[in-house]
Amino acid sequence: MNKKCLAITGAAGFIGSNLSKTLLKQGIKVIGIDNLNDYYDVNLKYSRLEELKKHKGFTFVKADISDKEKMMEIFEEYRPNVVVNLAAQAGVRYSIENPDVYIESNINGFFNILEACRHYPVDHLVYASSSSVYGANKKVPFEETDFVDTPVSLYAATKKSNELMAHTYSHLYNIPATGLRFFTVYGPAGRPDMAYFGFTDKFFNDEAIKIFNNGDFDNDLYRDFTYIDDIVNGIEKLIEHPPTEGVPHKVYNIGNNNPEKLMHFITTLEKCLSKSLGREIEFKKEFEPIKPGDVPRTYASTEQLQQAVGFKPETPIEEGLQKFTDWYVEYYNKK
Repeated sequence: MNKKCLAITGAAGFIGSNLSKTLLKQGIKVIGIDNLNDYYDVNLKYSRLEELKKHKGFTFVKADISDKEKMMEIFEEYRPNVVVNLAAQAGVRYSIENPDVYIESNINGFFNILEACRHYPVDHLVYASSSSVYGANKKVPFEETDFVDTPVSLYAATKKSNELMAHTYSHLYNIPATGLRFFTVYGPAGRPDMAYFGFTDKFFNDEAIKIFNNGDFDNDLYRDFTYIDDIVNGIEKLIEHPPTEGVPHKVYNIGNNNPEKLMHFITTLEKCLSKSLGREIEFKKEFEPIKPGDVPRTYASTEQLQQAVGFKPETPIEEGLQKFTDWYVEYYNKK
C-alpha cells in the first residue's frame, strides 16, 4: 500500500501522538488534526505536539472533526491515502454528565470523516472503537463475534454506532475500513483521566485514591491493560492490511490478552513509583461501590488480530508501569 500521506485525527492525543511519531520516523508524511480541547491538561497535548513538530514530514492542522466544512477542506488539500481516526470525546464517566459532546464528536464528527473518505477516496480508514462496547458481557475473553447491543454508557453506544456507520459506508461506497476495540491503553504521557495517572496525581497531592470495587478483593474488577507501544505496533501493521473480502469492513480487539486484577495493578504501580522515587511509598486508599457505566471486567481475545497481521502484545504490566512512573517523576520534576 502507498503510505505516502497519512491523516491522523486526535494527533495530539495519547495514541495519536505515539502513532504519528513512529510513522514520521519512517519518513512517512503525517497530517495531524486535533482541536486541542481542554478535556484534560492541554499542556500535555502541546508537549506531545512539540515532539511531533521536530519532524519535517509533520503538518499540524488545528481543527475539530465535527466541523464538516473544515474536514472537507483538509481532505481536498492533502488527499491522504490512509486515515486513522483517533479523535473522539473519551471517558465513560464523563459521558454521564456531558452527553452532548459525545454526540457532537463521536457521532457527528465520525460521520464527517466517513463523508470525507467518500468524496476523497482513501486506501484505508482505520478508526478507534472501544472495549466498552462489550458492556457487562459475562463471557470472557471478549470476542469480536460476541453480542454487543447492550452498552452501559453513552460513550460505548457512540462507539458501537461508529462500527455500524463504518460498515454501512464500506458497503455503500466501498471504503476499506477497520475498527479497533482498544482495551485500557496506558504508558508515559498518557491520559490524565485514566486511573493509573490519577492515582499517581493523588499520591503527590497527599490524597486518598478511590477504588471502585467495594473492597471486595475476591470479586475484584479486572482490566486488560495494554501498553502504548503494543497498540502502536498493532495499528502500524493493520494500516498495511485493508479489508478486501465482501463488505470491506472489519472490527478487531486490540488488547493485552492478559487481564490484571485492579488491586494487583495498584500494588504494582506503588512498587514502580517507589523505584522511580528511590523510596518506599504507599497509596492512601478508600473503597467505594462500582460507578454507573463502569464494567466489572475487560478481557480481549486477540486471536483474530494475530491471525490477520501477527499482532502479539509483549509488554508486561510491571515493565509498562515502570516506564510510566519514570516518565511522570521526570516530567513533573518529583525527584
